[in-house]
Amino acid sequence: MLISPAHAQAAGAATADGGLASIISIAPLILIFVAFYFLMIRPQQRRIKALQTAVAAVKKGDSVVTAGGLLGKVTRVEDATVEVEIAPSVKVRVVKATLSEITPAGGAKPAND
Repeated sequence: MLISPAHAQAAGAATADGGLASIISIAPLILIFVAFYFLMIRPQQRRIKALQTAVAAVKKGDSVVTAGGLLGKVTRVEDATVEVEIAPSVKVRVVKATLSEITPAGGAKPAND
């Protein structure tokens, strides 16, 4: 016989450890994905959900910032659009989906100067 039985058994054991080694080599990738999820994806989803609820609850008198950078005060709310006063007697209609920040009326404290 060319191969001894002990040597053949050792070869079988090496393949069983090879399966464990492949799982251990994939574990860092899984850990990186889990960390990425909790540090990046989940907080972004929370911010998006909070913005969507704020956009749905926008009302007359709220201060808003659009995605284009326009600052103004809401004067009228419709289903899909809002009318924003960006200067005295200058009003523009803006799609609600383009609102990036909403500050409720009377939400900020005055500065103590």
